[in-house]
Amino acid sequence: MSSNQLDELSILIRSRVPLVQVETLEENRIIKFLEGASVREGWALFTWTAADGLRKFPETNALSRTEEFRDALHCINDTMQNGVFAMFDVQPHLQDSVSQRLVKEIAFGYADRPRTLLLIGGSVELPPDLTRLSAKFSPKLPDLERIRDIYLEEAYRWLKEKNGRKLIDPHDAEDQLLQHLAGLSEEDVQRLSQNAIQDDGRISFEDVRRVLEFKRQTLGKGGLIEFYTDSSSFKDVGGLDGLKSWLEMRRGAFVGNDKRLGVDPPKGVLLFGVQGSGKSLAAKAVAGTWHVPLMRLDFGALYNKFLGESERNVREALKQAEAMAPCVLWIDEIEKGLASDGSGAADGGVSRRLLGTVLTWMAERTAKVFLVATANDVTQLPPELLRKGRMDEIFFLDLPDAESRQDILRIHLRKRGLNAAKFDALQLAASCAGFSGAEIEQALVAAIYAANAVNESPSTAHLLNEFHNTRPLSVVMAEKITLLRNWASGRTVSAA
Repeated sequence: MSSNQLDELSILIRSRVPLVQVETLEENRIIKFLEGASVREGWALFTWTAADGLRKFPETNALSRTEEFRDALHCINDTMQNGVFAMFDVQPHLQDSVSQRLVKEIAFGYADRPRTLLLIGGSVELPPDLTRLSAKFSPKLPDLERIRDIYLEEAYRWLKEKNGRKLIDPHDAEDQLLQHLAGLSEEDVQRLSQNAIQDDGRISFEDVRRVLEFKRQTLGKGGLIEFYTDSSSFKDVGGLDGLKSWLEMRRGAFVGNDKRLGVDPPKGVLLFGVQGSGKSLAAKAVAGTWHVPLMRLDFGALYNKFLGESERNVREALKQAEAMAPCVLWIDEIEKGLASDGSGAADGGVSRRLLGTVLTWMAERTAKVFLVATANDVTQLPPELLRKGRMDEIFFLDLPDAESRQDILRIHLRKRGLNAAKFDALQLAASCAGFSGAEIEQALVAAIYAANAVNESPSTAHLLNEFHNTRPLSVVMAEKITLLRNWASGRTVSAA
């Protein structure tokens, strides 16, 4: 928490706001600042916790019978002098109607006796009639420059203790560590930096993994967003050379400090195409290839029957994604969560409000969150979501060509411990023309079952038989697939 941000809190207190919601987990830094500011500004400073009760700084003894929040408010309202009252962990107590009334009376009496209540906690939500009397202060988390300073302080301390022994940094592990410390408080940055250095005197990718696991555990408890610890890579994806090349050109600008191009980091892509063509696998592979966390946002899990709660859930989920930056945020089948023009009436306008929330985030975000949205029917999506500046590109994933089908077959054979050299790749690729990647995989699974049923090893013949007996989606839904391809032609970029 920088001194400039803490000065903003001081300005809020001086501006005669009776209630200030301070949302932070860095209690020690807040207390130290308030202690210094009280001396500088001449404030009478009091602190309250449920454990210690109400006490005046710098005294150590609390006022009697003030451990209960309601009793502390009675004391402040009835007998206390002017001053600043820092009250911690108040959220559970704000549901009490008597406490709400007392807070309101203290706020209403500010003109006669200026007493400022600082309501401090990781999350502070006030009832509506108290919100209008308050201001909110949410200190920003440290930026990359501040994170690097904290890390270097810990590194110099370790070097001094070890008489100048040099820290070992394999490849770019240090850069990745600093990138992934973003989204954490200064206290967490300091502690995790210290742990990484003190552990073995070297910065390794294992230290990076521990930071990511810490963030996953601390930031993902709300269940609003799904964290993936193991991602694929494009080695597991056949074809899609155009998409792979596009992503590789932008890798340095996203995961590194490559500012030579003078452009902003990439924002995201929409993957649109035939069902089973590998859209979801490609989304996972982006994160795996860039070595960043992958999170999945499911609109179905965010919907809530109460007015405004769905939008709040989306904002919280996006905030969690930003805290994990740099990362990939995957929104699967995005057309099912965001209404297009003229729709959304059936759900009371919730989908339209969610669209507004997402569009605002896409326009204003500064964190490195690369959005990968997948869709089966892009025509249902509103144009404002697809315009340049919000999405970098729209890629169409068509049915794989002959060469890509060979790659897909080799990948799935290798995954199942089968020697691809023993299979006739050319003949198999020709026989599964019109199959999607998912259909090729399922045919291979069926062929393995068929071979095991007669105590034989899977072979080209088994796979040919499955391909012959399968009617792919391109045949079953030929008209719809043709319409899909015709719409994509000239409107999207081929991922192949």
